[in-house]
This record gives sequence, structure tokens and C-alpha cells, in this order.
Amino acid sequence: SIASADMDLNQLEAFLTAQTKKQGGITSDQAAVIAKFWKNHRTQIHESLINQSRWDNVLKNMNWRVDLKSQLRHIGQINTPVAIVEMELGKNGQ
Repeated sequence: SIASADMDLNQLEAFLTAQTKKQGGITSDQAAVIAKFWKNHRTQIHESLINQSRWDNVLKNMNWRVDLKSQLRHIGQINTPVAIVEMELGKNGQ
């Protein structure tokens, strides 16, 4: 819960206080250890979660345009818009 919410110190303190008061929750010593660990490793934990939730491929470049057909065999298809999209994907970090 702490990591997924990326809690700041005030949120962390409120969350851990609630956990110590909850029946079957954690002790105040455990809360102190968790708070110290989170304060020291918050950035690394957050970055790790982001990297785990990211796809391998990333969008490197994207081009698009809309064309209108001006000459066709059937008159009903003239001025029909056609979208052309080109996406370049690459591996994350490469």
C-alpha cells in the first residue's frame, strides 16, 4: 500500500498509525522500522515499480497524415478521408 500510493512522510505516518491501532495490525516497533526503510529507499522502490509496470517497447517516433481521395472509379468514394499512421517502436533504454 505504501509503495503503490508512493506515500509522502505525512501519509506514511498516518497510515502506519492506523495500522498499529488496527486489531491484528503491526507493532509500533515494526512501524518505526517500516518508516525508516521507506524514508531511506523510497526513490529506489518507486523506480523499481515503474520499471516493472512498463512495457519493453516504447514509442520512438510517430508520423500521421490524413489523405482525401480525389479520383476513384465510384463517385461515392471521392473525398473519403484516409488516415495514415506510422509508429516506430524501440526497446526501452536503447
